[in-house]
Amino acid sequence: MLDKNGIAKRIAKEVKDGYYVNLGIGIPTLVANYIPDDVNVVLQSENGLLGMGPFPLAGSEDADLINAGKQTITMLPGSAVFDSAMSFGMIRAQKVDLTILGAMEVSESGDIANWKIPGKMVKGMGGAMDLVASAKQIIVAMQQVNKAGESKLLARCTLPLTGVRCIRKVVTEMAVFDVDVEYGGFILRERAPGVSVDQIRNATAGKFIVPDDVLEMDLG
Repeated sequence: MLDKNGIAKRIAKEVKDGYYVNLGIGIPTLVANYIPDDVNVVLQSENGLLGMGPFPLAGSEDADLINAGKQTITMLPGSAVFDSAMSFGMIRAQKVDLTILGAMEVSESGDIANWKIPGKMVKGMGGAMDLVASAKQIIVAMQQVNKAGESKLLARCTLPLTGVRCIRKVVTEMAVFDVDVEYGGFILRERAPGVSVDQIRNATAGKFIVPDDVLEMDLG
């Protein structure tokens, strides 16, 4: 199965030349390290950055340059820094072509829960609600099962929702899924190298749809 970097590497293949892309905290931030050199994209962070580069090398960090997850980052030539009000104006005006974010749960109808676990302290939902309501495309990067071995791809989300019927693609350590938001179901499109369809089925609690032409992921 893929590790977190493997998930990010697969998602990087979905990033197209000319895109403006927002990367959520966690696995999505790793995508910046795998965007091909010949693909020209602009990475946006909702705390007010446009033009982020890969993570800095050890010893070259600048504590004044951080993403929305408070991780130190690099900035590319021509990048810009601005206030969060302008940043959310860009998001709400649908200037972001692709949002990549993590999730605690995704339902078979495309609902996402990614900001709160009841009983645990949180600072707030961040920009996730604006992003899932406004982005032209959304990809979820997540582990398919939790620490207890239970599926996080469900018939219905059990945690407080971030967005409703908004997710159409999920990439996990096991597979790539499209989500049928109209009829409900996780459509298996690709499986990770060495992972069987039965393994993926056993890790999917929601409706599981297997087409005839399921490919193995190309991570090259």
